[in-house]
Amino acid sequence: MTAIPLAPGSVSLRLYPHDLDPVTQVEVLRRQARRAVEIGYDGVMVSEHHADFPGYLPNPVQLAGMLLEAMPTGWAAPCPLLLPLKPYALIVEDLAWLAAAFPGRVGVGFAAGALPVDFELAEVPFEEIVDRFKTALPLAVAALRGSDPTPLGSDRAVRRLAEDPMPILVAAQSGPACRRAAALGCGVLYDSLQSADVSARLGAAHREAGATEGRVLIRRVWIGDPPADRMAAQMDHYRSYASEAAQRNWTDESLVQGETAEAAADALLAVLEESDCDTVNVRVHVAGLQPEDVDAQLTRHEGLFLDRVRAGLSGR
Repeated sequence: MTAIPLAPGSVSLRLYPHDLDPVTQVEVLRRQARRAVEIGYDGVMVSEHHADFPGYLPNPVQLAGMLLEAMPTGWAAPCPLLLPLKPYALIVEDLAWLAAAFPGRVGVGFAAGALPVDFELAEVPFEEIVDRFKTALPLAVAALRGSDPTPLGSDRAVRRLAEDPMPILVAAQSGPACRRAAALGCGVLYDSLQSADVSARLGAAHREAGATEGRVLIRRVWIGDPPADRMAAQMDHYRSYASEAAQRNWTDESLVQGETAEAAADALLAVLEESDCDTVNVRVHVAGLQPEDVDAQLTRHEGLFLDRVRAGLSGR
């Protein structure tokens, strides 16, 4: 297993809340996180949307702490976390103290965001989010490596990060975004629906800007017969809020499926190769999925699937 959060070669699981009451949602997510690392996943990722947006919770930093308390090993990463929603210093403080509570087990990924309702609740003008993101990103990255010239730099948890810098990814869907991440010494996190050729093209920009590694593929994986109707409903949900520009980069083959664990692992490794990615984040998530459905898939992931994917990544 890969102990460093978000490290190249790592295989992580993305978790999503189910349509349950809040207390049960948290209980199920904690159980799934614990199960993920018990069967061999390196860590888990959680992401951010607000106003009870289906499949998301509003505070991924808080949620990561809840999960880490339940996980005997492994790491957790709020990834992506919406950087323009709050002043970068407040985000850094939260992350730094989470890392102090769980040394070496916290990573983060940053994104600009895409849903207007998220920023409406934060009272941030939606038209400002890209500029805010570009301004805040280098400041947040430097602070999470223990360097900040403002009063934030005197926070003892932030100072600690000089000796134990936090691993950081940047969500990237364009060449300039990949070059920006590379200039900051960060890896990139791709759209889960992005085609392999788009990822490879963006990876070339990341490489040309000096990055040698840290390109993370996200893919839904299903072992056995997939629930086609639910997956079609999930795609309709994605289309309801994604921009036309983002959808132009999508593929109709974003689901990695195999009748056996071996077939699913080989299919995922083929996409990783075509996408020029060295790290993978797996999703078991479609509309209407119940906790028992995720449990059944995780049982199929244990052993051959995870071992074969990890071996293929290390071989690359």
